[in-house]
Amino acid sequence: MPMPTRRRLLATAATAAVAAATFARLPASAQGSPPPGSGPSDSRPPGNRQTGSPFTLPELPYDVTALEPHIDARTMGLHHGKHHQAYVTNLNNALAEHSQLHGLSLTDLLKRLGELPEGIRTAVRNNGGGHANHSMFWTIMGPNGGGEPTGAVGEAIARDFGAFEDFKKTFNEAGTKQFGSGWVFVTVDPAGRLEIVARPNQDTPLMDGRPVLMGNDVWEHAYYLTYQNRRADYLAAWWNTVNWGAVNQRLSAIRNGSVL
Repeated sequence: MPMPTRRRLLATAATAAVAAATFARLPASAQGSPPPGSGPSDSRPPGNRQTGSPFTLPELPYDVTALEPHIDARTMGLHHGKHHQAYVTNLNNALAEHSQLHGLSLTDLLKRLGELPEGIRTAVRNNGGGHANHSMFWTIMGPNGGGEPTGAVGEAIARDFGAFEDFKKTFNEAGTKQFGSGWVFVTVDPAGRLEIVARPNQDTPLMDGRPVLMGNDVWEHAYYLTYQNRRADYLAAWWNTVNWGAVNQRLSAIRNGSVL
């Protein structure tokens, strides 16, 4: 076997140095050390617990029929069991050869996209964003939802938007005007005020380090079987599914320092 040339040895050493520098920027949990609480008593949200794969599909917290007539059972079943599952599967596939990243939470992966290996960055953005967005989406809806916002969320909406109807109008307009597929979110700015933002595809404010209080999916797969091209009708009907108790829990967590 021929001996390696000096030029080849120098090139190999340079490549290794670049890789080591990139790896060193990631937190210790991404460098192979198990994160605190990753054992059986792990309290991270569903989908962030380490099993055979880093991420798993969370169960729906209600039956697929629970949101009818506003969201039909067939849409719920396909949306959760097919679309969301595909995001989880594709995210795990992207991370399969990068075990050093398996200790990172989903939020950390999305906040640090620019530090991930370039070859998986787009896959993590699209599928990690899809997993985060949908995991939030299921939990803020529920049977017997709707009505006026309650508690701290109601107070924050009144403070930052005035009447609840004005808040809904601004939210629905942002969702209607989102070109193509995407989401409309309510996030919380550094001063603690609520802000309505739209994002394309499966992008999320988490990628900017901003917490997500609530949001609605305006991809066609979320509504087309019932509403066809009538996105505005879907957005109007969706408010009847919102679980304000769950949204209040998210606001409390955000105010306590959790980025959700």
